[in-house]
Amino acid sequence: MSATPIGLAWRQVRDRFRAYGLDTPELDARLLAQTAFGMDAMALVRRERDPVSDEQAKLLDQFALRRLAGEPVSRIIGRREFWGLDFALGDATLDPRPETEQVVAEAVAFLEAKPSSSLIDLGTGTGAIAVSILSAVPRAKGTATDMSDEALAIAEQNARQHGVADRLQFRRGSWWQAVPHTALFDLIVSNPPYIATGAIDELSPEVRVFDPKLALDGGWDGLEAYRAIAAQAVRRLNPGGLAVLEIGFNQGDVVGRIFGRAGFGRVEVLKDLAGLDRVVLASHS
Repeated sequence: MSATPIGLAWRQVRDRFRAYGLDTPELDARLLAQTAFGMDAMALVRRERDPVSDEQAKLLDQFALRRLAGEPVSRIIGRREFWGLDFALGDATLDPRPETEQVVAEAVAFLEAKPSSSLIDLGTGTGAIAVSILSAVPRAKGTATDMSDEALAIAEQNARQHGVADRLQFRRGSWWQAVPHTALFDLIVSNPPYIATGAIDELSPEVRVFDPKLALDGGWDGLEAYRAIAAQAVRRLNPGGLAVLEIGFNQGDVVGRIFGRAGFGRVEVLKDLAGLDRVVLASHS
């Protein structure tokens, strides 16, 4: 049994992270310690004088080395908080980003006024968007698609964890290929891959190395997924339906044109808190 107290153990990791110059050394160290020691944030405080076992100390050190090598904390601990919910991650899923919550917010605002509604999440990954929307709108039901069996298994796990599995159907396939031709929806949501193939090498290592390329690579110009989604989107929506899609920071005009040419009567580009293009809203009347 190690004689090192819990509080000292995680603070030593924090200090290593500080010395290395990580952006959030204390938060990173706390989250890794909670996972290594099998406790929540309150227990980390209440039990800080308890000794750390040799196995726990070894695991925390392994976690710290992975973080210092550039692996994101969410990947190390296998989960990410999104929309106030806890989501499991997998090697085949994108790590949900806080900015994607803007897609959820727009979707929830649209669906809340409807007595019942249906949505489809194209390229669901962890299921973060669909599960978050359904958790906030109990009357809604949905379909989620992905090309990866592994991603769909993770998404189903997250749907069960958050009590929406009975309202969310999963289908494997690329974009609309996974969906029956007769299926119609009130809402289309997606955070598709939108990085141009040639720009992937310029991404930060935390994204480039640890996020699946399939979830990043949007083709030669970063727009292939938007063309595929827009091609059938109008005829897949009920009258008055809406498409809400995340976009790259400079893609508002071009994605807006893609959806306008696809038959949407009104297209709006929303910016994020940094003033960058983030979400496209395309209305079908």
